[in-house]
Formats: sequence, structure tokens, C-alpha cells
Amino acid sequence: MQPKVEPVKSAVGAIVHVDRAGLTDEFAQRCLELIEKHGVIVFPRIGLTDAEQLAFTDKLGASVNFTTSAPGGDASSPGIYTITLDPKINNEPEYVLGTFFYHMDGMAMEGIPPPKASVLSCRRTAPKGGQTEFASTYAAYEGLTKEEKAEYETLRVVHSVIAGVREVAKPEDIEPRKRARNAERPLVWTHKSGRKSLLIGYTADHVVGMSQAEGRALLARLLEWAGQPAFSYRHYWQEGDLVIWDNCGALHRVIPYATDSGRTMHRTSVAGVEALT
Repeated sequence: MQPKVEPVKSAVGAIVHVDRAGLTDEFAQRCLELIEKHGVIVFPRIGLTDAEQLAFTDKLGASVNFTTSAPGGDASSPGIYTITLDPKINNEPEYVLGTFFYHMDGMAMEGIPPPKASVLSCRRTAPKGGQTEFASTYAAYEGLTKEEKAEYETLRVVHSVIAGVREVAKPEDIEPRKRARNAERPLVWTHKSGRKSLLIGYTADHVVGMSQAEGRALLARLLEWAGQPAFSYRHYWQEGDLVIWDNCGALHRVIPYATDSGRTMHRTSVAGVEALT
């Protein structure tokens, strides 16, 4: 029996109705096709355990945990990154606070591709705030003029850890090893499928060959463009929801929530297999 799929918007988002028993190897291939088509797919209140989430992530491709050294990196179980502002689990809140701003996971990791897809499940919601917004950078690219596409496809951008947290922390507050992390990426990336997306977000520090003012102004305009209502979707979490998205084709950010809200999310990631050159 095929799962019921309800598109949210033409540019981004789909709701997938399937139970836990339906997360088979065969369905995993279908899931990859849905991610490719919709950018973000939502499984309402499917209620996966950590073991089930890890197992399904492995069905989607090789899993990767690039945040094992971060607080909450293995707080629930190996391979699971617990995202929370609870000081008992996370004594370095800067990285979670940085997710209040649009970003793509792993963009500042030099030498390895960022994750292909991110898999996020809701363990506990916040009484206020905590929704996650997604913005399609496929749609953002496709909506550009012919002249803009031609110009932007020649540009490269340096992404850094410092840029990703500059709104919430001072550089000296970040440990030196993480402070030094940066990676150069194309502004427009052509996926193996042939589709093109913008690689932008708050980790984007500067455009190579441009002055800081000019480059950051361009990056800010592109973020505003990508985040417009036609290209974006806000997910209102319920406990047990599972959301999977194309990490290099969709920005995401969380609506701010209180430190003591109890909001807790568990993330797994599908390893990237295409070099971002």
C-alpha cells in the first residue's frame, strides 16, 4: 500500500502518512524521491524510538554524526545528537542558539561534504516558539533572473563556524579548534540530478573576491529572497513528529524558545556523497 502524500506548497514541503511498519527498504527509496521532489517531508506523530530513527536513517544512506564532540552529541544514544538548551545536557548553548538563524548543517566542515539529508524527531515541544522554518534554495535559485543566475554561478563563498554563531557569541567565546573551522563552497551548486540550489545561510561569512560589505549584502539579500512565503514552510511540531529534508537544498531555522522550555529534538544525518565543488 502506497503512503498518502500531501504537498504543502508547490515549492517546498509534503506530509507523508505512513506507520512505523511501513519504513521498509523499499519505502526508503521512495522517501529519497520525495525528498528530491519536495525538499522537506513530514511524518506526523510517527513516534520513532532512537533505534528506529537510526535504522531508518541507515536505510536512506550511510549515516554520519559530525557533532559527537558537541554537548548532546551522544546524550541519548550513540549516533543521536540531542538538540536542547537544557543546561544539564548542553553547557555550550551558542551552537543551538545559532540555529535561530537560517543555515544548512555542516557547511563549515572542510574536506568532507555536508550531510545529504537531516533527520529530526521531536521528543518534547516548547510551550512557546520552537517551530522550524524551512526555505527551498532550489526554488530560490530557479526564481532568479537569467542575468543573476549567470553572475552567481561564478561566485564562491567561505562558510565558517564563527559566522554561524556571530549573532549569539563573541569569537573568543568559541574554543580555538572550532573557531578555525571554515570551508569554501560554490554559491550555486549543481547536484548530481542536474538541479541547482543556492548554498547560503548564516554560516556564509564572505564572498570570495568581494569586499566584506558587498559580499555580506549580497548574502543577506539572497537569504531574504529564499525565505519569502512562496519558497518557505513553517512546521508546528507535535511530539513524535519526524521531519527529513534535503540539507543542501533547504535552509532551516527554529523560532526562538526559552532555555527552560524543555524543547528536545533528536537528530540523525545522512552522509553527503557528492563533493560541493
